[in-house]
Amino acid sequence: MCGLLGIAGTAAVNSRIYDGLTLLQHRGQDAAGIATVDHNKLFIRTGAGLVRDVFEEKHMLRLQGKVGIGHVRYPTAGSSATAEAQPFYVNSPYGIVMAHNGNLTNADQLNKELFESDLRHINTSSDSEVLLNVFAHELQAQIDTTQLSPQQVFDTVRAVHRRCRGGYAVAGIILGRGLFAFRDPLGIRPMILGERVTDAGTEYAVASESVGLKGLGFNIIRDVQAGEAVFVDNHGRLHTEQCSENPIPCPCIFEYVYFARPDSIMDDISVYKSRLRMGETLARKIHREFVNHDIDVVIPIPDTSRTAALELAFHLKTKYREGFIKNRYIGRTFIMPGQEMRERSVRQKLSAVDLEFAGKNVLLVDDSIVRGTTSSQIVQMAREAGANKVYLASAAPPVKYPNVYGIDMPAASELIAFNRSLAQIEAIIGADKLFYQDVEDLIEAVQFGNPGITRFDTSCFTGEYITGDVDTEYLDRIERRRSDDVKKINVV
Repeated sequence: MCGLLGIAGTAAVNSRIYDGLTLLQHRGQDAAGIATVDHNKLFIRTGAGLVRDVFEEKHMLRLQGKVGIGHVRYPTAGSSATAEAQPFYVNSPYGIVMAHNGNLTNADQLNKELFESDLRHINTSSDSEVLLNVFAHELQAQIDTTQLSPQQVFDTVRAVHRRCRGGYAVAGIILGRGLFAFRDPLGIRPMILGERVTDAGTEYAVASESVGLKGLGFNIIRDVQAGEAVFVDNHGRLHTEQCSENPIPCPCIFEYVYFARPDSIMDDISVYKSRLRMGETLARKIHREFVNHDIDVVIPIPDTSRTAALELAFHLKTKYREGFIKNRYIGRTFIMPGQEMRERSVRQKLSAVDLEFAGKNVLLVDDSIVRGTTSSQIVQMAREAGANKVYLASAAPPVKYPNVYGIDMPAASELIAFNRSLAQIEAIIGADKLFYQDVEDLIEAVQFGNPGITRFDTSCFTGEYITGDVDTEYLDRIERRRSDDVKKINVV
């Protein structure tokens, strides 16, 4: 999962892209990058770490220009090496710089085609570089003069859609020509379009989440539609076109469970309202399965689960309390490489307020349970704090399968729910009872915000991959690449 931001402005964009990336920092903490263009000259700064660590004053002064893109990354494919920090650049045609959020499921085949047929060299193991080179090759095929029309950009995106499979949202710049952005035909990864009227003219921007635009003073126009492309030319004119023959919106439902900020709206669906409804549907299930429950208090595992936990407590008619204090300087644990690092980070990240646990039957609420590392540690912390019984509820269904569209969920064998019964998971985690959201209830909770979306990517819960090209061989291949053992080798 990554965060994107692109601005075609009327004044310098460097500081605004920096600010926008900090608003999107939750989407990636591994690396960050900004590229700007000034009088056809490209400036790029990338590096490992948080936005505040990558960009110093000297870097910001060098990032000149009124057009720019930014990216925050955590690794989905490839290593966490600084060489794979985005944006990426190719010098032909024109010069193209691109940032990508998602994952191409046919990246290996495309890599082979680029080398053997397109005569292009890929220098990293990142599918983002593959996507950039596919775009560059197809753009080259469209060019018949030194001029570049919006239609040529849109025809290029059409060709990309024909060749590329998987989930992808893209923002990029064609030097001297303009800013472009597009979204895969299934709309798996999110992208929002905004505008800002100034005395010097109208500025346009795209971002992974609405919060990345509103915080910069942009008004939301709408979502970039599944399969749609956006182009802002050098005169500041906005052009849009549907570039897919058969766009079918299927946004990733895990965005609403975990990744997106609660104050974001994506595909006309409020993340905050979705999480409230997740708490409501989960409460209904607990009422069904634990009729005479003895829960004294509902306690969220901060931060993402707070909204669902608050609504769950309301519908259970049970007290809601903050029982864990979070250290905000520790990153998200399920994407950390290595079991030992994750276990250590949980204890560094959370500490229990003993008074809220002592002698009580507590229901802990988490947004999801992936490996189970965090859950088992937190259940143990609740018992050490004096809890009488410890129940655990997940606002998401059991995560049984890897996500192949841009979320670094681990190999299937590392997922606690893979090939295990509810009783087995309860025993491993150490909870007295465990409650999972049902897939149908999760879909209901999210879809309520926009009934026009009739399908979501729920592959990590159901194993049904919406691109239709993911088989056992592919899953085995990504397991070999994503396992903890491999990540230990790739740590730089």
